Order: sequence, then C-alpha cells, then structure tokens
Amino acid sequence: MKLTLRSVFQTSCIAVAVANVAAAAPALAQNASQGRSAVYVGEGQLPQPAQASSPMVQDVPTDFFDAAPVWSMEQAETLLGYVAGLGNEGLFPRDYKPSELEAAISAGDGEQLNEVATRTFTWVAQDLRDGRTEMDSRKQWFVVDPDAERLPIKTLLEDALAGDDIVSALDALNPTHPDYAVLKQRLLETPESDRASRAKIRANMDRWRWLARDLGPSYLLTNVPEYQLRMTVNDRIVRSYRTIVGKPGKTSTPQLAETLEGVIFNPTWTVPQSIVVGEGLGAKVLNNPAYARSHNYKATKNGDGTITVVQQPGPGNSLGMMKLDMPNPHAIFLHDTPAKQLFDTQDRAYSHGCIRTERALELALTLAMVLGEVPKEEAVAISKSGEYTKVPLKKQIPVYITYFTMAQDIDGVMRSFKDIYGRDEPVLASFAAPRVAKDGRRETTEEVVAIEDPGL
Repeated sequence: MKLTLRSVFQTSCIAVAVANVAAAAPALAQNASQGRSAVYVGEGQLPQPAQASSPMVQDVPTDFFDAAPVWSMEQAETLLGYVAGLGNEGLFPRDYKPSELEAAISAGDGEQLNEVATRTFTWVAQDLRDGRTEMDSRKQWFVVDPDAERLPIKTLLEDALAGDDIVSALDALNPTHPDYAVLKQRLLETPESDRASRAKIRANMDRWRWLARDLGPSYLLTNVPEYQLRMTVNDRIVRSYRTIVGKPGKTSTPQLAETLEGVIFNPTWTVPQSIVVGEGLGAKVLNNPAYARSHNYKATKNGDGTITVVQQPGPGNSLGMMKLDMPNPHAIFLHDTPAKQLFDTQDRAYSHGCIRTERALELALTLAMVLGEVPKEEAVAISKSGEYTKVPLKKQIPVYITYFTMAQDIDGVMRSFKDIYGRDEPVLASFAAPRVAKDGRRETTEEVVAIEDPGL
C-alpha cells in the first residue's frame, strides 16, 4: 500500500492527518555565464543610461539581441498601458521612463521605437521576475533565484512579439504563490494616504519575487518573523509547526533556499572549538567524568593536542532527537530541542541561528516514511534505538527559510509580523529611491558565517 502523508500516522502513537508529499522541485540552478557578443545583455551587464538631453535613446538594453526586435505601434502602446498599471503590482510606473516610450510612439515606427520599447520591456520584466530591490538591500538573503535561467527575457520577448501578447508574457512572470495575490489585493484596498502600510505591502510583494516564481509541488517553508514552519503541498499547508529562530544580532537566522537530503535520528553534536577551547569545555570533560556523563559528552585528545568533544545521542542532546540534513555553508538546519517549554512563549528568537522545530520527531518520521520510503515500523524503531542513524530521502524537497513581515499566517489571515532583525528598512529605502539598474548579480556579497552552536 502506498504511503501518504495523510495515512502514515493514522495508526501511530503520534498520528496526525496530513496530505501527500509529492516529488521535490529540482535543485536551484546555479548562476551561469552567458558569454554572448550582443550590444547589451540585460542579464549580467550594466545597461547604458538614457540620454536626458535627447528624446532619442541610444545603447538601450536589448537583452541578448544584436539589434532590437521590431515592434508594432500597437504592441508599444500595449506596453505603455501595462507600465501605467504597474502600481497594482507594487511597482512604480515612473521607474520605467514611460515618457520616453510615449515619445518614441509619437515618432512612429522605426529604430527608436524598437530600442525604447525593448528597453522598457526588459526593465519591467527584470523587476517582475527578479524583484525591484537591489541585492545590497536584501540583508542576509542568501537565496539564489533560478528564474533568470527558467524564464529568459530574450525568449519571453520574442514569443510575446510573435504571438502579439505583451500583457500575458509579463503577467506570466508574477509569483504563483497565493500570498502574492493576497498582498496584491491588500495593496489595491489600502488608501493612497496610508503610505506606511502601502510601502510595507510593496516590500513584501517584492520579497516573493526574490524567490523562485514556482516553489515546487511540495516544500517546507518557514517564515522567520512568524515563528512557524509549514509543510506544504500544492501551495496548501498540510501541517504546521512552531519554531524557535536565531537571536537578533550575530546569531540571526539567514534566509536560504536549500534541498532536504535526509533525516538524522538520534543525532550527535560535535562541539565547536570556540566552546571546547574558548570556554574550557574540553579540559572540563576530560578531567571531570561525572560532568561528562551528566551531559552525555565524550572527549578525545588528538595527536596534535587538540580536544574533540562530541555530545552523544539522547533526549538531552542539543539537537534533540532529530536533525534535518540540508547541507549548506551556513550550517543552518532544522532540529529538535530538549527545551520544549520555549515553544509556549510568544517571541521565540532564542537560538544561535538554526531553527528548532516543535513536534520534531513527528516531522522526521513523516519525511522518513513518505520521502525516504522507510516502513513505519522500521522508522519508529530507528527513532527509538538511541543510535545515530541517517535516513536518506529518495525524493528530495526544497526548504525555504524566508523573512516576510506581512503575510498570511498559518490560518490564512493576513497579518503583520514584528521585524525582529530590522530587515525591512533597507528594502523600504530602496523603494523610496530611484530604481537601480540591474547589474546581473543574483547572489549577495555578504559574508557567509557558519553557525557553530545550535543551542538548546
């Protein structure tokens, strides 16, 4: 009988009813070098600024075209109308120089119309697909958006002109997640006079564009300021878990999009040298067997004189009874915790960066049975064995660690969440300033700092 998320726990002592977990979305594509010899490539190089002194715009972006494609007057007028309505998508029409497109239309068919319309389409498409906020204003956002490879603008524009459907081509770039549509509706309903609310809505609409347009059929998504993790199938929440996230400051949780590869039951924790040496734990464990036993530590003195301390599996382990294996340079992962009373507090920013998960063993067993294809009895036995065991997943799924300060909560209610890390301010400042031309970067230059201590 095929295991499903809805059936897998019905006879288990921790039974919960949840829906099927489908196959995972493919791993995020890596940034690729284009290497074309075009006049301008919009995805990877800086555009040439328009010349304010002349209505004729030279060296405008043509996005991999050696020469701008031919536009009809009707197509250019449709694009101009689309730009005028971009406020409904949380963008500013003025950013796309509609007066220059209007002037080109007035001048009639020809090179000027082709160049200006192509530039305008490119800029609009870039912001709809990738987000208006420049990378430097996306603090601790380490997600690499794969949409530039999945939805190249050159192909999009060629198809739009050939099919004479500019509107559908641009609309197809909008995020598919239901939260984006709800935020869009909220923006339409918010009075122009409420500038602060509208600015916050726009910022969070843009955050959806920083992610892949389609998150995949099944995924785990946690919104850090909400302190909640969602198990999601076809954009519907089938199970949710309270979370504990990083303390503000150096241990704040970064935003990531990673791939879940396995479930680790009864994990060990190798104590970082900053604690072994810096806090004297190594010598304490070696010289005090009673302390070592009470904390389930084992210490080894290495040939070079260093000391390795490993906390053995057990209920008191800092990682609890499970850890989700999602390799990343930040050493961020989801795990259990022995300090379960903290899930009952309201503001749960206590950790050193990793995400502690409520009912973690339930989550681990679900993933092991459905995606690891481990029989229920075997999975339960593994969890109770007390031995370190890694269960690889045969169907890997993405994990999104996001940061939305306005979103639908787990009950489907649109809410604002406290900006616990102060990450709204640079996004709001970016929107308040003139649009910055895209330079092709899709990865932050912020330093990656691995989390050493997950905490309890």
